[in-house]
Amino acid sequence: MLESLYLNLGQHDAISDAEKALLSGAMTFERSFATGQDIVSSGSRPTYSTLILDGLAARYKVLEDGGRQFTSLQVPGDFVDLHAFLLKTMDHGIVALSPCHVIFADHSKLRAITEQAPHLTRLLWLDTLVDGAIHREWIVAMGRRSKISHLAHLVCELFVRLQVVKHTTDMSFHLPLSQAELADVLGLSIVHMNRVIGALRQSGVVTWSNYTVTILDWHRLQEVAEFDPTYLSMMREPR
Repeated sequence: MLESLYLNLGQHDAISDAEKALLSGAMTFERSFATGQDIVSSGSRPTYSTLILDGLAARYKVLEDGGRQFTSLQVPGDFVDLHAFLLKTMDHGIVALSPCHVIFADHSKLRAITEQAPHLTRLLWLDTLVDGAIHREWIVAMGRRSKISHLAHLVCELFVRLQVVKHTTDMSFHLPLSQAELADVLGLSIVHMNRVIGALRQSGVVTWSNYTVTILDWHRLQEVAEFDPTYLSMMREPR
């Protein structure tokens, strides 16, 4: 059940059977969420952290005028709110972008892990640091990349992250986002978003049909995106 989490953490450093048992023991109950439903609400004070087992979710903020901005996408194996363990109050929401199945880790049990298992604690800390690195890349993409480069970078990032947790098929992956939701990722109007998707298709590096993205030329896609996966800290080494 926690295989995606083990794969996610294990890409950074070896994780022992004892550490897997500690993580499994921290989990309390499971729940499913429908598309569009908040998994975690802004302003809430959760006493657990939420791990995605299946589905796609997003962190988001909403402005007073109703405008919504996604600040990251969350895939299986991601703790969507591990930082709430220390921050206490959520300053953003997490919404299900597809049907999502999640499991909750009790904060009291996470605290026990920090006291008993320093290596596992470092891996969980690294998980939050990678979240921060992803946010930095998204800020750079939003502010400085062309929109086609921004979208190409998103495709590269999602493919690599989903490949780690074995949610890709060859060079294809499922991306169940509407154009309106993609517009909330890139900060565009729906009309402009449609043009950007069309331009990426016409470049010949991907096909995009029925929520399935297939990468036709990985090296060229990386060039268009200026994608360097260093920020994902995927090199396995002692931590």
